[in-house]
Amino acid sequence: MYTPINQWAEDDRPREKFLLKGKSSLSDSELLAILIGSGSRNESAVQLCQRILASVNNNLNALGKLSAQQLMEFKGIGEAKAISIAAALELGRRRRLEDAFEFKKITSSKAVFEIMQPIIGELMHEEFWVLYLNNANKVIHKAQLSKGGMTGTIVDMRVIFKIAFEQNATSIVLTHNHPSGKLYASEPDKKITERIKMAGRQLDVIVLDHIIITETGYYSFQDEGIF
Repeated sequence: MYTPINQWAEDDRPREKFLLKGKSSLSDSELLAILIGSGSRNESAVQLCQRILASVNNNLNALGKLSAQQLMEFKGIGEAKAISIAAALELGRRRRLEDAFEFKKITSSKAVFEIMQPIIGELMHEEFWVLYLNNANKVIHKAQLSKGGMTGTIVDMRVIFKIAFEQNATSIVLTHNHPSGKLYASEPDKKITERIKMAGRQLDVIVLDHIIITETGYYSFQDEGIF
């Protein structure tokens, strides 16, 4: 039986619970309920949000991929509520991105994955990015070099090294994503990597690695012994 939130015990109301116990005490559905403010005649805001989360197996990353139009398919979610949810999740993604990037020192392929996964790991098209590093192996700049379709991008090596000189970078890490989720290096991946490495040797800019990123994992040329 549906009970309006204003009839719940005070500790069970999301806003009151937020103030009394702190934000970490709230479940994902309760936090979403605060965003949308109200449910419908048949279910509370929390129950509605539990239903939305259940549709994506309680996965916030999957929820973040839903468009406003897809969110509006849930009864009780209009345009304003859908936009509020999508905007909040986008802010969370951007915060994660900023936390990952702040002049992080690259000590492993995993460190590159942590920086780049929030940027390209969940995209439905391929993008090629380069991380530019200083002598201490700290990231001083990142740049998108190309953006393509589902199966590939075109990379201009002249632009890669032009940016390296502008940033006074001594080394670079190549990265791109595989929207398919498959973690392997294709022949085109290997060929472009070798060409960039050869150019880097001539220009005294070291190519440290090429890392393929997916939503949940990564493939490092260095770790796999391709370098």
